[in-house]
Amino acid sequence: MSLDQLIKGCKRNDTQAQSQLYKLYASKLFSVCLKYSRNYVEAEDNLQDAYLTIFKKIGQFKSQGSLEGWMKRITINTALQRYRSAGVFDIINEDQIEDVTVEVDDDDMSIDYLLNIIQELPDRYRLVFNLYALDDYSHKEIAAMLNISTGTSKSNLARARLILKEKIKQYKASPNSQSI
Repeated sequence: MSLDQLIKGCKRNDTQAQSQLYKLYASKLFSVCLKYSRNYVEAEDNLQDAYLTIFKKIGQFKSQGSLEGWMKRITINTALQRYRSAGVFDIINEDQIEDVTVEVDDDDMSIDYLLNIIQELPDRYRLVFNLYALDDYSHKEIAAMLNISTGTSKSNLARARLILKEKIKQYKASPNSQSI
């Protein structure tokens, strides 16, 4: 089936089309879920919830832009929805924010280790870090998505970077870092 046929089938609630669309994009969207989840199980839950929303709202997709991009936005919003009402964000004075950069030498550590330390970040830091550093959202966009101030977004990013910088520093200093 072509992508257009899959979309039309999903709009008609055709389970075969839904199954094929799921198989076509599940691995990519699961990667998105892993970035915004605390662990593998939560990522699986977020993926399932995202697909339920995708199938419910597929009639709103107007074929302007890529289906994958539209589905990715729904997936990110689904994962973020868990945190919006939980009050995981602190209100911060922008004057308290210092800019921190994190240097990563790709040869030194595995992508699995990097994903693991990102997943270990507190929710508010992990979400802002992923949106800003990995998905290229601006602080203004992040603030709107998470119902926080731009200053809080900037502060949470700075704190995430500090934590990651320290964990990378510890990793590099560890004599066992090559086996992780």
